[in-house]
Amino acid sequence: MIALVRRPGPRLVDGLVTHIERHDVDVALAVRQWQSYVDALVEAGWRVVEVDPADECPDAVFVEDPVVVYGKTAVLARSGAPERRAETSGVEKALDGYDIRRIEEPGTLDGGDVLKIGDTIYVGRGGRTNDDGIRQLAAHLPGATVVPVPVTKVLHLKSAVTALPDGTVIGYPPLVDDPSVFPEFLAVPEEGGAHVVLLGDDRVLMAASAPETAALLESRGLRPVLVDISEFEKLEGCVTCLSVRLRAR
Repeated sequence: MIALVRRPGPRLVDGLVTHIERHDVDVALAVRQWQSYVDALVEAGWRVVEVDPADECPDAVFVEDPVVVYGKTAVLARSGAPERRAETSGVEKALDGYDIRRIEEPGTLDGGDVLKIGDTIYVGRGGRTNDDGIRQLAAHLPGATVVPVPVTKVLHLKSAVTALPDGTVIGYPPLVDDPSVFPEFLAVPEEGGAHVVLLGDDRVLMAASAPETAALLESRGLRPVLVDISEFEKLEGCVTCLSVRLRAR
């Protein structure tokens, strides 16, 4: 298991904010939090690979957004935010051996809008991802079933929902446009609790800002691994967007 990450750059404080109020970001604290996040991946058995820095791009630490990986295919995204499109080059270099595809104009797509559950891929249609981007993604991944999902209340689909190891989708109801899209939906009591990274077996990585959700997941037999990502949450970031997880192909 390999996790791609990208170290926070010096312009992190200039990251885009669209659905929340802007707050001051402590870059030094963000770097320490990022390292703790990386350490948690390593402790869970992941081999961490640092993607080349993109210091001119404030949001480059959110390395999940420039690419969608499915099996042996890596689809390079084309963000609906033009400022973020330069982030793809370093990510592409780290994907040696993959079949590289691309989202082309007029399509737009952010990896944070893509939730994979088995062979079903839910894709958020919102400010960063449009219909043509979804159409192109489906064409690049013929073995998958692509399901468009409306996203109007948050930045990305995975800002609202992610999935547990058994495929149950979890989300914070005030930020989910239509929970009925998902066959199994579990409401969680905190916004930060809607985001989990599957570490393997019964372990899930999640934000320390969601202790009630952690307790809920523990009651379902899972083992939450909590990390403080407060500085990234100020930029609409969450645990999923700080890495790209590459499992056995």
